[in-house]
Amino acid sequence: FLAKMTEAMLPTEVGDGDKWEGPIKKLVSPFGKLIIIPNKNVIKEIATGKFESCEEYYPVDCTDGIRDYKHCKKVGLITCNKKSGSCPAFFQNGATKRDDEISGGVVLFLSLVILIVCLIGLVTLLQKMLLGVSTRIIYKATNINGYLAMLVGCGITILVQSSSITTSSLTPLVGMGVIQLEQMYPLTLGANIGTTFTAILSSLVSTKVEALQVALCHLFFNIFGILIWYPIPFMRRIPINMARMLGKTTRIWRGFPLVYILVIFFVIPGILLGISAFFTQDSVGFTVLGSFVVIAVVGGIIYSVFWWRYRDGKAKCVTCMEQRQRRKVTFQHLPDDMDYLKSEIAKLKDHTGLPDEDEDKDVEKGTDEFEAEE
Repeated sequence: FLAKMTEAMLPTEVGDGDKWEGPIKKLVSPFGKLIIIPNKNVIKEIATGKFESCEEYYPVDCTDGIRDYKHCKKVGLITCNKKSGSCPAFFQNGATKRDDEISGGVVLFLSLVILIVCLIGLVTLLQKMLLGVSTRIIYKATNINGYLAMLVGCGITILVQSSSITTSSLTPLVGMGVIQLEQMYPLTLGANIGTTFTAILSSLVSTKVEALQVALCHLFFNIFGILIWYPIPFMRRIPINMARMLGKTTRIWRGFPLVYILVIFFVIPGILLGISAFFTQDSVGFTVLGSFVVIAVVGGIIYSVFWWRYRDGKAKCVTCMEQRQRRKVTFQHLPDDMDYLKSEIAKLKDHTGLPDEDEDKDVEKGTDEFEAEE
């Protein structure tokens, strides 16, 4: 449906245009290019069949060992800056595929560390800024019409050119109770609309109609999603109640978000990809095996729903998570509790006049010496 609709909207040709770059990207991109520059041609050339694998890009070869864009014609996953000609810090002459993969992993780890530190700093700063401010006043200041909130979220995302920045900046405010969950919902929907404009602006640079069609499909997919999940009140409450349920579960057990991410983004997609692989092997044996796996998965889902609703599965899960969280808190406070007990026992000894162990040993030693002399 989206493909047919966007195809009817588009012209047969799209002219070339200037590339628009957001202000955040203009500030951050020069620093990022000093560290690493991904070679986007690798994905394009492998997808079009020019090369079969990444191995054909290695080893990296720079003429006369000079590390710049002109002399390094054969590069792998990491390339040099075309405009300035300089190469990033993680680029190395003679690098293998493993070297570039290790460099990418290191950069990913560093970026996650920086992201976590920035989020912690953001939450700490917001807590200090909003300390003592009435929650009711903040609620009134942020309590605007939902459709206007969508426009705000869309505008912010267009400005910063990333919906992730918008949502990750506003999410801590919801956790602190500064913004209501019902108000965050339209802001997030607006951010999803805003991020599609970046793709549209990028597609306008290309002369291919297909690029603009994909960008429009992305836009209308989000618009139709909003029309389904926001205007109707009872449909609007479904994602809000689910988000509130996840928040309550996280309050019970702090390790739940990690389990949720692993299951939703890794375990379930892995199972679905594995099942689909059985039916794409052109083999009767794999097809039969895939059918049994599908039956087993469906049976497991039915039993899980039955156990959750009719066998007190929900109560058992809540009890298990409460015990885990209680055990974790106990281990965290155990050193402080032991220090407190030691101080209280010392006060009790001073109050009752009981001798210490060292004094008892000295008394016993003196008694033994006295008996020996006699």
